Amino acid sequence: MATQKSESTGPASSAFNAEERAAMKEHATEMKKAKARAGAADKAAAEAADVLAKIAAMDEPDRGMAERLHAIVAAAAPGLAPKLWYGMPAYARAGKVVCFFQERKKFKTPYATLGFSEEANLDDGAMWPTSYALTELNDEVEARITELVTKAVS
Repeated sequence: MATQKSESTGPASSAFNAEERAAMKEHATEMKKAKARAGAADKAAAEAADVLAKIAAMDEPDRGMAERLHAIVAAAAPGLAPKLWYGMPAYARAGKVVCFFQERKKFKTPYATLGFSEEANLDDGAMWPTSYALTELNDEVEARITELVTKAVS
């Protein structure tokens, strides 16, 4: 069976596209930074600063949505710690990501995404959504996000 190649050369590179490889490189860098900070007293503050810097570097309208989402998560789930996860702002409990924000240009999608991991307590029967497309934040969407985040950490 022939291996389909992407824009890179070699069979190993065909499994991931350029955006996915970039995300994995960002994650490796994040892990190195976290390991270097392991003994630092200000680890949480440094990780929060990394998240805020990542948000500040986003293009609009994603930057505005990410800033608002950051405030919503902080208010609804103060026990979640901000951290970068594959280059995305994420919020973790005991080091495990519960939810994250993916800007639209991350994987060249037409909308930003609010995603939840298996750590989120959102199970509802045999099927439930784990990510939500975001095109704008208004009062109704913000209220729904607050409900989801609150439930996710319950």
